[in-house]
Amino acid sequence: MQSTEPPLLTSLRSPRVIAARKLAKRNQRSKERRFLAEGPQAVREAVAYGRLDSGEHAVVEIYLTLEAAERHAEIVDAALAEGLPVLTATDEVIGEICDTVTPQGIVALCRFLDTPFEQVLAMEPQLVAVLAHVRDPGNAGTVLRTADAAGADAVILTDASVDPYNPKAVRASVGSLFHLPFAVGVPVEQAVARLREAGVRVLAADGAGDRDLDQELDEGTLGAPGAWVFGNEAWGLPEETRALADEVVRVPIHGHAESLNLATAAAVCLYASARAQRSPGGCRAKG
Repeated sequence: MQSTEPPLLTSLRSPRVIAARKLAKRNQRSKERRFLAEGPQAVREAVAYGRLDSGEHAVVEIYLTLEAAERHAEIVDAALAEGLPVLTATDEVIGEICDTVTPQGIVALCRFLDTPFEQVLAMEPQLVAVLAHVRDPGNAGTVLRTADAAGADAVILTDASVDPYNPKAVRASVGSLFHLPFAVGVPVEQAVARLREAGVRVLAADGAGDRDLDQELDEGTLGAPGAWVFGNEAWGLPEETRALADEVVRVPIHGHAESLNLATAAAVCLYASARAQRSPGGCRAKG
């Protein structure tokens, strides 16, 4: 794809552009079961994701500027090798499609990726992050990224949580949305009950917990299959949700900080479990 070729998409009134822009709204995303993944990292991972269970590729088509096509030639080559449509566009068109103020020149139109909750359970997950009442898309995307990095098996977003396909959530996941299974719209009571039935120990992360993370680590209890439930950014977990868990655990504050934000607390908890599970006697320890 050479820079001398004229862009294929030049009009802001193109049906493709109008349809893509409408995906900024949650109800339209849900109706179409499609979302946008902006930036080279997200598009690269979207292309690498491959095909869904339906046989369709996760990517519908890719839009990018001529400059981005030259700068990210490896993404273009990989997309074309998969038989995916790659359409060049003007800077104005990309700016109209994207949610960011300063787009990176490349965006993929993708199909929904979420996995049915029962299918997640059938995978016999050993480390799960449950987002209950999480409303901030940036936090949701960051926890997805953290769970991916910690080697979690899945993320569950309850029916009271933010849409993981929100543009801010997709960007914050930095491609991790395409790496690990996630279920959406699961009532928190159902999520906790079914995980416990599957032999997964459920821990509610809350600053008012009776136990702290150091105790869990010292006593070796984090080595078993576990799920962490994380609550709302402002008011944490309600009492009825805490009551569902096997334990309510706080991250100890050794200094003078009042608390940790959601994404930081999630990182501390998930990595503590990840290390314990890989230590001798942990459920992921190698024979």
